Amino acid sequence: MKINYTHNKPIKELAEFLSLEYESIITPLHQIAESEGLSIFYDDYGNAFDAMTIYDENFFIHMNTKLHNKKDSTRGRFTLAHELGHYFIDSHRVGLMSGLLDPHPSIINNTHQFKIEREADYFASCLLMPEERFRIHCNRRTFSFDLIEEIASKFNVSKTAAALRFADIGNHEIMVIYAENNKVKWKWNSSDFPYWKIDSIDDKPPEDSLMGKYFKNPLDVQKTDQLWAIDWFKDVQYDSETNKVYEHIISYKNMVLSVVWPD
Repeated sequence: MKINYTHNKPIKELAEFLSLEYESIITPLHQIAESEGLSIFYDDYGNAFDAMTIYDENFFIHMNTKLHNKKDSTRGRFTLAHELGHYFIDSHRVGLMSGLLDPHPSIINNTHQFKIEREADYFASCLLMPEERFRIHCNRRTFSFDLIEEIASKFNVSKTAAALRFADIGNHEIMVIYAENNKVKWKWNSSDFPYWKIDSIDDKPPEDSLMGKYFKNPLDVQKTDQLWAIDWFKDVQYDSETNKVYEHIISYKNMVLSVVWPD
């Protein structure tokens, strides 16, 4: 599912305005929270949630360190930026203040939850990597996964967050694919990416992809390789079967993120 940019334009403008108020390339999230009088608590909340924004006469953000949401870590920064989205996006803030939105995500209607969580994720992405600064860094650069790593380091975000942002506004078309236990869970791609249909059976990644090879034998897979496009996709035209793509994988135990881009 792609972001509705027309609908979310105010979210983008608000997030990037907040970020660009500061000269620092790394968005100072705690300064933004402090300027709004927001209290942030870091503690071990077990496996209950990543973070939670609560309204009780004032707003409070609880960050769960048990799930690696530590202060200034890449995961913690994205989680905090997401929670700031719940505060700064008018409909979220008003909903929390009025009680129409329950702060515990597990009991929000799934469809509604998906919408507000996607909006908060988009806010976080724009807040951490405002388009103006992002494009300056990518301008006229030849794409390789090294560029994703540079962006992640420059903005102090995870490689996953950097790749997803690049898919939306970067200067080269890419697809980001995530799988767990040999099952593709989701994909996200640039609007001009040339292929759409992954060649999978029962949601398994193609056997000849690096992702597929990882799940078959994780100790015998290189991080980056050049493949035939038909190794990943089924909508490759007959006269384009010799087209090639590159794939880079980020793996951890039973989880793999692949970034795929055309030759």
